Amino acid sequence: MHMEYDVIIVGARVAGSSLAYEMSQLGYKVLLVDKSTFPSDTLSTHNFFNNSVAMLREMGVLNQLLETGTPLYKRAYIEMDGAVMEGDYPEASGETGCLCIRRTHLDGILFNHAAKQPGVATMQGFRVTELLREDGRDHGPVIGVRGVNKEGNLQSIKAKLVVGADGRRSLVRRLVGAKQLHCVPTDFASYVAYFSEYRQPGEPRVEFYKSGETIAIAFPTSDHLHVVGLMFPLTDLERVEQFKADAEGAFRLLCEEKMANTSLTASLRRANLEGSVKGLLGYDNDWFEGMGEGWALLGDALSFKDPAVGQGMHDALYGSKALSRLLDENRGQWQQAWKPMAEAYRSQMEAKMMSRFALACQFTRNVPITPQQQALNQLIAGSPEATEVFLGIYNYTHEPEALGAVIGKLLQDQVPS
Repeated sequence: MHMEYDVIIVGARVAGSSLAYEMSQLGYKVLLVDKSTFPSDTLSTHNFFNNSVAMLREMGVLNQLLETGTPLYKRAYIEMDGAVMEGDYPEASGETGCLCIRRTHLDGILFNHAAKQPGVATMQGFRVTELLREDGRDHGPVIGVRGVNKEGNLQSIKAKLVVGADGRRSLVRRLVGAKQLHCVPTDFASYVAYFSEYRQPGEPRVEFYKSGETIAIAFPTSDHLHVVGLMFPLTDLERVEQFKADAEGAFRLLCEEKMANTSLTASLRRANLEGSVKGLLGYDNDWFEGMGEGWALLGDALSFKDPAVGQGMHDALYGSKALSRLLDENRGQWQQAWKPMAEAYRSQMEAKMMSRFALACQFTRNVPITPQQQALNQLIAGSPEATEVFLGIYNYTHEPEALGAVIGKLLQDQVPS
């Protein structure tokens, strides 16, 4: 194994493996490392809308992902305090199907695909402990990593660039001291579980429910299962204790108490829990500076968003393309171009993703739906055009401004002539 690379990528799940693939296609030598081994699981609702499915096809992994038997779906059912929006996600880049594939399948397939690419070396079970700095200075440019391999041996490896693709609690981000640009703490506790025998009416679909202070979402996923997520206020300490004492019982009780008349709860009554309920008691919707001298951040390490909007894995794939192209545009000049590259990276990522980050920050606050908002939800629910535009915000076929224009037209049509 070479001991010096163009790029070392710390974290080999969606963000890291996709970046390794993209950099390989451009002819770079890459080392992809992760403290885990694959296949392995991680807390996630792991959904790709169809715009992201198109990127997976472009990477050459979609067929292998579909061979796991994970179903595609194209339909959404959204119920927000009684306002029901139902429709298909608009076609995106020739793709109609969305895919919610379990991380036990997804991450290993992406990792192995990256490992097969020319110029990519991999190390599973490698735990980074520190970053190497130029001339040993505490705050000098990053020139590599030091860590412990799976045999327990300490290794130092150099590279022109170290990328932190190591998740929302990124070690690389902490070690470089990346500045936090935005931070909106969530008001919710989140729990996720897998169920067999969860029967949806009609064709496979994503289900989203908001009932008062409770949010639920369900996706058809791998292994003939559905993944169901629940969110409730962190201030409900009694509920938190219920989940600690009996997670499955608390999961079902919450649905019965807050969403008794929904098809989700009816489906859960017949369904069997597979595995354990997993929870996340609080998180920040955050955004950090993404590049400095010898380092960059990608995926959740750069920006974590409320899982209710389902954008995390899309942003990892998009960011991999954006970062790799930016680096290649400055091939051979990285050491002289860190500042302008950092500015360009921030500008591109904000232009693409900031509107969805803002949407996530709205979802993450426990704010009641006002009568005016509910009236608008009913207006969208009653209009196929508005419903399509609303759904299209999630797969980037429409921007939020387009929904405002459609709503404005609908309101104008209601004014007596």
